[in-house]
Order: sequence, then structure tokens, then C-alpha cells
Amino acid sequence: MTPEQEQEIIELRAKNLTPKLIARKLGLKVSEVSAFIKGQAQQVALERAASGALDPIAECLVNASCFDSLFGDKRQREAAEDSGVGGLGLVAVARTTGQDKFILCTYLVDYWCLGVKDMNGPRKLNGTKYKELLARSFSPFNEQEQKITLAQAQAIVLGAVNYAKELGLSPHKDFEKGGREHLGEWNGEPQLTFGREGKPLYVSGPHDNRNELSRP
Repeated sequence: MTPEQEQEIIELRAKNLTPKLIARKLGLKVSEVSAFIKGQAQQVALERAASGALDPIAECLVNASCFDSLFGDKRQREAAEDSGVGGLGLVAVARTTGQDKFILCTYLVDYWCLGVKDMNGPRKLNGTKYKELLARSFSPFNEQEQKITLAQAQAIVLGAVNYAKELGLSPHKDFEKGGREHLGEWNGEPQLTFGREGKPLYVSGPHDNRNELSRP
């Protein structure tokens, strides 16, 4: 395989062509193309790990009422409060490690008081499992999820964590075990207003313990 063919494979793969189509186009064996693609992916992964860089973002999502509460105008905020969600948001941050491969972390955020109440991940998933887990995670909200930027996801999660810390509350115990790192570095923007109308409001859920309000 020539260097020119290797470069063509990289360019065609970036266009989401399968190894079989690439092999046919370049007159190569499918096994040759597959082996090269696998080797390239391993090399990129090693370089990324060595540099400490995070995998690129695939997408970030949040339930609609949380988005409207924190980013919307007065009418949207009022409508969100009437949604029955009660200051809860689910933020999903997905990174991609290659074709149809994802690392997903979800954060259940109480943006009125407690900060990050729960989280799941980061988990490595193929495309099918990724879509299934996303649908299952957002289903309790019974509303559309909203696509957001990484900066907006960081602002919701890390902003809520900082707000809760001002009240003497710490995030979920697993947050520092990969959840924070998965979000990447946040520059502090955009800045959001937390609490209900700027004041903390604790709403007890079916599995909540009011003693959490005194946790360190």
C-alpha cells in the first residue's frame, strides 16, 4: 500500500465510507483497508492518551424545561416551572472514539439547590446501545431533549455544582471519579442564575434524605 493510498483511505473514511467501499474504490483488499483503519485508530488513541486530551464531542443534550429555565426568556422560564419537573435537569455529554463508538456520561442536576444529584458513566457504548441509553435516560422527563453546546453543558453542570458548594453541599460521590474530567475545562461562560428566582429551594424527591442538606 502506497502513502498516497493510505492518505486516500483516511480521507474516504472521514466521509463515513465503509472499508468495503474504500477497498473497491482504490482496488485494494478489504482486509488491507480494515487493518490500516484499525491501526490508525489505535495510533490516534495512543497519541490522545499520551497528551491527556479528551476525545472529541459527539453531542450534548439537556431536557427542554431545564434549558428554558436557565437559558430562556421570562415566558419560557415561567412555562418551565409549570412543567412539573421541579428544578431538575438531565445533561448528557457524549464523546466519540471512532466510527459508531461513544463515551456517554449523564448528569442529573438539581439547579434549584443540590447541584449534581446523580450521574451515570462515563460509559463506552456502540451506536445502538448509545441511542438506547439516551432514550431510557430522558424518558422520565416526558419532554423533548434540546441540543446544546459543550460550553452550555459545562455551565449547567459545573455552575450548579459551584452554586451548591456555596450552600455547603457537595456533588454526587461519583462526580469526581470521571464525571468532572469528562466535561473538560470550562472557561466560566456562560454564567447562569441558579435557584428558583435566584434563591435556593429544596424539593424532596421520593428517594431523597433531608440529611443531605447537611452533608459536607
